[in-house]
Amino acid sequence: MANFTIADIKTLREQLGTGMVDTKKALEEADGDLEKAVEILRLKGAKGNAKRADRSTSEGLVAAKQQGDTVTIIELNTETDFVAKNERFIALADKVLDAAAAAGADTAESALAAPAGAQTVAELISDEAAIIGEKVELRRVRTLAGDKFEIYLHKTSKDLPPQVGVVLAYTGDDAETARSLAQHISFANPTYLSRDEVPEAEVEKEREIVTEISRNEGKPEAALPKIVEGRVNAFFKQVSLLDQDYAKDNKLSVAQVAKDAGLTLTGFARFKVGA
Repeated sequence: MANFTIADIKTLREQLGTGMVDTKKALEEADGDLEKAVEILRLKGAKGNAKRADRSTSEGLVAAKQQGDTVTIIELNTETDFVAKNERFIALADKVLDAAAAAGADTAESALAAPAGAQTVAELISDEAAIIGEKVELRRVRTLAGDKFEIYLHKTSKDLPPQVGVVLAYTGDDAETARSLAQHISFANPTYLSRDEVPEAEVEKEREIVTEISRNEGKPEAALPKIVEGRVNAFFKQVSLLDQDYAKDNKLSVAQVAKDAGLTLTGFARFKVGA
């Protein structure tokens, strides 16, 4: 009979979060050697990672952390909401966020290469995925520099960790309005801070599309320039934060609300799990 006790099984399960049957089998194979059993379980999990490589990861969480004059925001994904709300997955997200923030990572690739203790973030995620039993993927990372920040994390379900995260960088003293604007971003989902940031190629493509639509609607040729510019302006109100109608009062633009509050918005990031 293998040289281990029920207490050994309990210790290993608490350490790794593995199932009863797998833990017992590993201890039997290791003849009660806890360290060897850990290695067996990790190797088994690593093989499972390869099998899970093509699975989709549409669940997960968003987390953010300020470190001095920067804020780092991450989106960490997994396969099911059951794992997304698991304490081990949430603890993994905290470790990944700490490492990404310490490295000032601004992309998932740079965050994955960042050190996390004696290993990289990529290795940490791989090891934890092996234990959790689902594919885990670091999808997005951004680091914003600024004077002041508003971090808004929104739960779409009370049983899950935050699914939407916004970081708003700004100057000024009206923190209440800054928070309201961060909430606006979570709802309105702008792509750019201002219309000046929208790539010209994207604007021209939109202009071509609305011109064709207007012609197909039978609009008079002489009226097309004005109609097209109006529709291009409507496009800017969709993608440019400062051009958007303020969610709490659509008679005001975000730019006007910020100006009235003495705020200058300098940058933002918005992540939504799976979007």
